[in-house]
Amino acid sequence: MAKIKKNDAKREAYAKKQEQQGKNIVMWIIGILIAMAVCYVGWISFVMA
Repeated sequence: MAKIKKNDAKREAYAKKQEQQGKNIVMWIIGILIAMAVCYVGWISFVMA
C-alpha cells in the first residue's frame, strides 16, 4: 500500500514539473514572437522611410 502512495506522489510531482516546464515554453514562445514583431515594425519603418 505504501508503494502505491509513493508512486502517486512521484507521479504528481512529475506532473507539476511538466506543467511548469510547459508554462515556461509558452512564455518563451510568446516572448520570441513579441521580439520578432518589434523587429518587424522597426524594419518596416526603416524601409518605408
